[in-house]
Amino acid sequence: MDPLSSLLGGIRAEGSVVTHAVLGAPWAIRFSDDAPLTMVTVLRGGGTLLLADGTERVVTAGDTAVVRGPVPFRLVDRPATVQRPHTEYEIHCFAPGDPCSDEELAGIHWGTDPEGATALIVGAYRATGHRHERLLRALPPVLVVSEDADVCAWLESVAADAARTSAGSQALMDRLLDWALVCTLRTWFERAGTDAPSWYRGLADPVLGPALRAFHDRPAEAWTVASLAAQAGVSRALFARRFTELMGRPPLAYLTECRMDEAEALLADTDLSIAQIAKSVGYADAFGFSAAFKRHKGQSPSKFRTAAA
Repeated sequence: MDPLSSLLGGIRAEGSVVTHAVLGAPWAIRFSDDAPLTMVTVLRGGGTLLLADGTERVVTAGDTAVVRGPVPFRLVDRPATVQRPHTEYEIHCFAPGDPCSDEELAGIHWGTDPEGATALIVGAYRATGHRHERLLRALPPVLVVSEDADVCAWLESVAADAARTSAGSQALMDRLLDWALVCTLRTWFERAGTDAPSWYRGLADPVLGPALRAFHDRPAEAWTVASLAAQAGVSRALFARRFTELMGRPPLAYLTECRMDEAEALLADTDLSIAQIAKSVGYADAFGFSAAFKRHKGQSPSKFRTAAA
C-alpha cells in the first residue's frame, strides 16, 4: 500500500451534511464540529473562509476546501460580514452529544434570496484510529483545489438524489465524500510541488519511487540500503545519496520512522500482541522491536499502549 492510501485509510466521513443554501448577504456559516478534517465543496456561489489564526481564503464555484481541525472556523460571504449585523448559521452535526436530526442530515435549506444562491456539500471526517494523525501532519491548515464544472454538477445531482431517498442515503453521501476527499488530496499533492511531503515527492522520483513502493508494499521484509538500491536499479552509494538529498534523512532512518509510526497505530488500534506487531513492521523479535520503539518514541510499546487506551 502506498503512503497516501495508508494515511487516507485512517479517516472516514461520518454523518455528512448536504447543505443547499440560498443566502442573502450578509451571511456567515460557523463550523464547530471539532472534526480532524472538514471538506467544503462550493457547487454554486462562493465566500471567504476565516480561520482562527486569521487566515482568509476565497472560495468560488468549483473550489473544494479541506480545513484541518479541530479549531472552529467560518465561511462568510465576505470578511466584513462578521463586523456588521448578519445572519449566522451553524453546522454542528458532528459535535459529540449534539447530533443533527434526520431532516438536517438530509439537507438544510437556508435563506430566500435567489440572486445569492450558494450550494455547498459539507463533510466532516472522524478519525477511525491513530493513522489520521500522520495525514494531518502532512497537510496545511487549509488547502483549496479547483474542480471542473461538470464534476460539481454531478456532485450536486448525486447529493440531491441522496437527500430525496431515505434508504441508504447517509451511507451513499459518506462514501461519496470519501471519494471526493481522496480525489481532492491526490490533486493537491500533485500540484503542491516543494510544499508536498518528502515521501510524496520521493514516490514520483524515478530513482526512489520503485524502492519506496516496494518498501510500503512489503514493510515486513528485512530491507537494507543494498536491497532498496536493487529495487531502484542503481548502486548502493548513488541510492543512499539521492535518498538523503530528496527525503532529508538516510534510507534506514526513513524506514525506521515509518515502521514506528505504523507500530503506534497497531498498538493503539488493535489487539495484536507486541510480538505480532514486531513481525508485521519488520523486526525479527519483540525484544529488538521494543528497544527500537523506546529509542524512537521515548517509552516501551506496552506503556504506549496503556497510555493510548
